[in-house]
Amino acid sequence: MNQIPRKNRRSQNRKWFVPVLTVGAIVVSVGFCIGIAYLFFGLMKSSNAYKGAVARASESSAVTAMLGSPVKAGFFLSGNISLSGSSGQADLAIPISGPKGKGVIYVEATKSAGKWTFTKLAVRIKDSRQHIDLLAEEEPLPARAGP
Repeated sequence: MNQIPRKNRRSQNRKWFVPVLTVGAIVVSVGFCIGIAYLFFGLMKSSNAYKGAVARASESSAVTAMLGSPVKAGFFLSGNISLSGSSGQADLAIPISGPKGKGVIYVEATKSAGKWTFTKLAVRIKDSRQHIDLLAEEEPLPARAGP
C-alpha cells in the first residue's frame, strides 16, 4: 500500500525552532548585559566615596535651593573607582535630580588608611550651568573653650 510517510516531531516544528532559538539567545544575552550593568553600578554605589558625595550634595543648601528637595541620585553614573586594600582612588560623575531640575556631582577622592578624602566635590546644575563647590561650603568646626 501507498502510505504517506509520517513526519517526525522535529520536522513538523522546524519552522518554529530557529525563531524561538534566536529570540531565546537574544533574551539571554540582554539579560546577561543588564545583570552585569546592575552589578557594576551596584558596586560603585556601595562605595563610601559615592555615598559621601551624594549625602553632601543632598545636605547642601545651595544644591537644594537650585534643585529642590529631596535630591535623588540617578542610576547611570560614570567614572571609576580603584581600590587596593585600605587605599584607593575615585573619579565619578553622579547624575542627581530634584523637583526643580537636574545636575551632576563631580567627585575626585583618594582613600588612605581606610578613609576617603575629597579633592574635588562640585555640582553642576544642568539648566543654569552653575557650579557649586561643595568643599568650599564646609562649615568651620566650633571653637573649643580653653587654651
